[in-house]
Amino acid sequence: MWIRSSAAVVAAAALPLTMLTLPARADDARVVPIQVTGAPSQRFNLVIMGDGYTDQAKFRAHVDKHLNDLWTIEPFKSYRSYVNVYAVEIPSREDGVSCDPALSSPRRETPLKMAFWGGCKEQGPQRLLTMDSGAAKKYADLVTGTTSGNRQILALANSDTYGGAGGEYATASGGNALSALITPHELGHSLGGLDDEYDYYQRGVPGGTYTGSEPASIHHTLLSEEQLKDQKKKWWRWLGEPSESGGTIGRYEGGLYHTKGVWRPSRHSMMKTLGYYFDQPSRERMTQRISAKVNLIQAHTPSDAPVGADRTLWLETMHPTGHQLDVTWTVDGKPAGKTHDLYLRALQLRPGVHAVKVTVVDPTAFVRDPQIRDSAALTQTRTWTVDTRVKTPPSDVPEDFTSSTPTDRAVGAEDVVYVETTHPVRRSPRIRWELDGKKVHADRDLDLSRFTLTPGTHKLTAQVGQKKLTWTIDAKAPAVTYELSKPAESTPGEYTFDGPFTMRLSASDDRPGTVVSEFRVDGDGWYNYFGWPTDSKAPFLFTENGTQIDHLTYGKLGKGRHTIEYRAIDPAGNTSAPKKFTVTLR
Repeated sequence: MWIRSSAAVVAAAALPLTMLTLPARADDARVVPIQVTGAPSQRFNLVIMGDGYTDQAKFRAHVDKHLNDLWTIEPFKSYRSYVNVYAVEIPSREDGVSCDPALSSPRRETPLKMAFWGGCKEQGPQRLLTMDSGAAKKYADLVTGTTSGNRQILALANSDTYGGAGGEYATASGGNALSALITPHELGHSLGGLDDEYDYYQRGVPGGTYTGSEPASIHHTLLSEEQLKDQKKKWWRWLGEPSESGGTIGRYEGGLYHTKGVWRPSRHSMMKTLGYYFDQPSRERMTQRISAKVNLIQAHTPSDAPVGADRTLWLETMHPTGHQLDVTWTVDGKPAGKTHDLYLRALQLRPGVHAVKVTVVDPTAFVRDPQIRDSAALTQTRTWTVDTRVKTPPSDVPEDFTSSTPTDRAVGAEDVVYVETTHPVRRSPRIRWELDGKKVHADRDLDLSRFTLTPGTHKLTAQVGQKKLTWTIDAKAPAVTYELSKPAESTPGEYTFDGPFTMRLSASDDRPGTVVSEFRVDGDGWYNYFGWPTDSKAPFLFTENGTQIDHLTYGKLGKGRHTIEYRAIDPAGNTSAPKKFTVTLR
């Protein structure tokens, strides 16, 4: 939300002495796995800890809310399978955090020493929420197998006040109406190295004119659109495209806490306005950073010595939730296959030595920069020397599954479901996939978007030998309805108001979990329906000029006729077809 450097999350030494009385005691805390997709050493690990919670059930409810929103936002939605999530429940002697909401508010004794005002500093912004980084590390170290290199710490404060920070670690208030949207913004800082696109530092105070040189930020520039294209700089590859956060990717003045003299790619991406999505330049960076936290190739046939031509070469890769990776084998430079295993015996190689290579590429449309595509985050290769004189000894490896898409929760109708198996040397186990009892062909991944699944529940199975895995497919989109305050006039789907009006969206699903509602106005970007900034249970208020809350404007509609679309996303990732109505404000 504010400062991207590690200074944003201050050490205990920077806090008032009255706040240093409660050392972090790791033995007081409990680690609760929320989502485990693989060994911590092979995944990006999100470690979420709470501060100022005497009730851990409340902390877990806040965690669930933040995650439910996170999994609807790209690229977290498509790369959910790359992420392990662990909650660290830390008992606190009292509820709340320090200096909340005012500098005159109590200083509280909490394990992470979280505090607003940048650590109770008069010169700090009120919503800058900091913590003791040393204490956070102690608690994060309880999650076995995670290190500073493969994890991201997110600390939630037991607070309903708007606030957060991004730097070495990310923080967010747990219970504010906008809190779950603070988290992906702060991860944009901490994980993505993205900058704020605000045109102010202190709200209500214009940021002035930027006078520095070309920013290092990937999403700020001094260049014109023509210069961006001519020099092939920054977000030139995305120019002119509809922005994922509304409008068109172009050049919009304001950012880096300045009102003028510097430009950003879109009107209101997440790094400027909470509630919208990452725009394409920011989403590309986030995709790169998440992917770089794992190895695209997880395991493979040993390649440190020549192998025989009588065996199968195998490969285990990551498996994005939203699409499949491209796997390409070559033998002596010629194409040899596209599956995860290469059965050498079937190739009938001529006697001698041969070079085998496999290339794995993530073809995601979220990335256009070839340097990012060709980096180890999205492209990896492995090579083997095959010598036909080498005879492979037989092995007694039973056919079994070794990992898979989790079976304990429903998968969405557009998901890619995967399995990995054991690796006998002669031939890889044959995977028998069945969808609603009918055989379907697939390798290690089955892309459910291949099928036009009827709304409802479906059954997917995968079997090797006598071992079977079963998934429930949730192919039913959630329901969402709207409720408006009383109009001056109305006909079905069209409403006229002579002044301010409210809109409440109510979403439901046939399965447990939080359903996230969204709306957009006149074709602009989809906007998270969080209720109202001061009360998540209150409806959203539209007025001609908007409502100012803490110097930000919400619900500005303007006079005239407007189209409002609405939809919802369920825990399995199914998105309902947008519906719409029109309003006229006169």
